[in-house]
Amino acid sequence: MTPVKVLFSARDIAAQIGVLAAAIKDADKVPSERPLLLICVLRGAFIFTADLLRALESCGVNAEADFIGLSSYGTRRESSGRIKLTQDLESDVTGRDIILVDDVLETGRTLAFAKDLLISRDAKRVRTCVLVNKAGQRDVALEADFTGFEAPDVFVVGYGMDVAGLGRGLPYIGTAPDED
Repeated sequence: MTPVKVLFSARDIAAQIGVLAAAIKDADKVPSERPLLLICVLRGAFIFTADLLRALESCGVNAEADFIGLSSYGTRRESSGRIKLTQDLESDVTGRDIILVDDVLETGRTLAFAKDLLISRDAKRVRTCVLVNKAGQRDVALEADFTGFEAPDVFVVGYGMDVAGLGRGLPYIGTAPDED
C-alpha cells in the first residue's frame, strides 16, 4: 500500500519520539522504585511503543511494556463507537505509574476506556502518550499528556497504523488511499 501523501517522514517520527521521551523523563522528577510501565494499545501503537521504550531507556528512564488489545474499528475507517477488549494485560498495575501509549487520538473513546480501566485496577497514575492527535473529532473530554504530531482530519496509515490490515509496515505516516 502506498499512501497518497506522506504527512510525517521516518526521520520526523524518530526525532519526535526522542522529544517525547525527554518530555516524559522531565515530567518524572521523582524516581519510582518500580520501572515506568508503558501500556501499548494494540495493534496500531506497537511500533511506536517499541521505539518509545528504546528512547526512554536511552534517556535513562527504567521502563517496561505490556499490551492491551482494544478495538472499535474492525476493518472499517470509522469507529463503531463501541470499545471491545480483545486482549488483556499480563501485568498487575496496582500502584504503578503508567504511560498509556496509542497511535491516534481521535474521538478519545478508546483512550478514555483504557484509562478508566487502569484506574479501576488501582494504577497509581495513568498518563497518555499518542503519536498522532486529531483534535477535531473528540467525543469525550480527553487530551493526551504527551503528543507527537497534530494531524489533519484524514485517515492515516503507516508506522503501525493500518487500513483493513494494510500499511502497518510503512516507515512513515501518510494519508490512506482515497483520502485527499
